[in-house]
Amino acid sequence: MSDKRAPAAQSTSADKPAIDWKEIRRRMEKVRAVIEQGWVPGPEEERKVLGQRARALAKEPEKEAAGEEMEIIEFLLARERYGIEISYVREAYHLSDLVPVPCTPVFVSGIINVRGRIVSVIDLKKFFELPEKGLGDLNRVIILRSEEMEFGILADAILDVRKIPVKGLQPSLPTLGGVREEYLRGIARDGTVILDAARLLADRKLVVNEQA
Repeated sequence: MSDKRAPAAQSTSADKPAIDWKEIRRRMEKVRAVIEQGWVPGPEEERKVLGQRARALAKEPEKEAAGEEMEIIEFLLARERYGIEISYVREAYHLSDLVPVPCTPVFVSGIINVRGRIVSVIDLKKFFELPEKGLGDLNRVIILRSEEMEFGILADAILDVRKIPVKGLQPSLPTLGGVREEYLRGIARDGTVILDAARLLADRKLVVNEQA
């Protein structure tokens, strides 16, 4: 019986597509030009890059929240909230037995005896030349200290001890000026004025001349 199946087709070189060497050379030249001149993203690549940037910017508040923090003691002075870095605070307590000292600047309220240590007490409202805003109690004293200096500052009330982000501090406000700006560490986001304790403690004007 004869085999009626058609013979298998045999491939020939004529069936294979011809290699377009001109197109290959054109693509290679394009790649070489991109490498030499720098890569410029197309529309799709540009959308990807912009999306990555948007996601990175969305994470910035998280980075700031997790950044460096400063612990402050917050107090009231002339109806304004102030803060000072707690690492410079030795103690804070109710003021008593304040003894005036003659021949001292007007901002020196007097001296107190703190467990055998004589500590001068400064009225920041007078030192900063703050306007009087009603009657203040000034019945709290916050004792600041460094290796070279120690003195107390008066406060109407001690409000809180809390942490604030350092990056969130503004350098200044238009309403702050004169001597107060000189001792300014920054303004917190809630408006609390953060004083520069190191600058205060290093100021020789705040030294009480005991020989006077």
